[in-house]
Amino acid sequence: MIHSHPARERGPVRVALTGANGGYGRTLLAQLQRTPELVPAALVDPDVDGVRRTLTELGEDRSAVVTTGDEFREAVAEGRTALLRDADALDWSEVDVLVEGTGQVRVGTAYAEQALANGTHVVMISKEVDTVSGVALAVKADAAGLRYLPGDGDQPANLLRLVDWISAVGLEIVAIGKSGEYDLVFDPGTGTVEQAGVTIGAPGLAELLDLGAEPRTTLSRRAELVAGLKRTAAADLCEMTVVAMRTGAVPDAESLHYPVARIAELADVYAAHEDGGILRRDGVVDVFSALRLPGEASFAGGVFAVVRTGDPVTWEMLRAKGHVVSRDGEYACLYWPHHAMGVETPLTIHAAVSGTGSSPRPRPTTLLAARAATALEPGTSFRVTGHHHEIDGVRPVMVEPDAALAPYYLLGDAQLRKGVGAGELVRLDDLEHLAPEPLSAYTAGFAQEAGE
Repeated sequence: MIHSHPARERGPVRVALTGANGGYGRTLLAQLQRTPELVPAALVDPDVDGVRRTLTELGEDRSAVVTTGDEFREAVAEGRTALLRDADALDWSEVDVLVEGTGQVRVGTAYAEQALANGTHVVMISKEVDTVSGVALAVKADAAGLRYLPGDGDQPANLLRLVDWISAVGLEIVAIGKSGEYDLVFDPGTGTVEQAGVTIGAPGLAELLDLGAEPRTTLSRRAELVAGLKRTAAADLCEMTVVAMRTGAVPDAESLHYPVARIAELADVYAAHEDGGILRRDGVVDVFSALRLPGEASFAGGVFAVVRTGDPVTWEMLRAKGHVVSRDGEYACLYWPHHAMGVETPLTIHAAVSGTGSSPRPRPTTLLAARAATALEPGTSFRVTGHHHEIDGVRPVMVEPDAALAPYYLLGDAQLRKGVGAGELVRLDDLEHLAPEPLSAYTAGFAQEAGE
């Protein structure tokens, strides 16, 4: 059943999706079958056979592989979905909105720039692109009267919507953030913790399911017990950088805190240090590892905001209704426990076309940089690999912006021209073979900000 919605009365919106063969692409393509006013006109991915298999699984048989502009226009005119290995044959006049989902800084920046140069709105799913090129892309969109928006369904856009709602109602924000992708599920019966299919023994957690009188001590002991699990990811810091660049929020620690916390504890955990919490300042962005028991509801990669309550009477009433309020009544946590990927992205596509939705323009207020994990020799090459898009030899850190530093994801496919000591931040002049499009966008973003 298609539920009535004013957006469905609008004429067809033609969508180009790059990185179409990824997991995000699959969820969006499945959802577009339920929003007939949004038409997938072009699906761009080097693996066109993989895209075609996905479409077949979804019951879509009106697609055609195209290699020229004429073939593309013919496919669009016939109401077919054009499958392209790259965007060379794409006629942008036939596309209203680009959803950029390659996750690759070089090609993602180029696709977004092409779209904006040809009057096409951009919904940016590739957070890697956004942390490097987002400032310049947003300026280009503004100058052209177009929208450049982070995509709903990924945590940055979801968190920005939550922040907008909280700001509109007038609550004072102390911290914002998200949970890690995968919960820590502790089974008291076996004394084990499972995370994303990996199980370790941690029977001591049974005694630490309550924060106790010393929350920071409890958090430290929990972290020690689950040290065998990979709880941090470059993708997390990347997403929080996207949020920081649009809100002015700052990390409390350059690698984030990642406390092991239960949902009901968040208002106590993200309290000021003098109130027993972990924060040294307000306006913090962070990620936590959600600890739960089997059968308990998951945070599902959702987003949260911790606020000061102001009126204790109001919040005691809300505590009685199940809201997460700190033990001293000074803080409360409001959260959206979902992360539905492409299922939510139609919201942003509609917002781009209608102009009714907006997102704060990104500014270089925080930089996702690369700190050398070990001493790195000249000639060291870097590759972005794995599900979480990480780079061997360096770790991502959120630091104050500096035009001389290299953004973490600009390192992809670059090479060191000189050595970098262990613990040092990688600088632009340490590197060679940098991708020219994102490098130009990154430096232009700094220059544009300085000139305002």
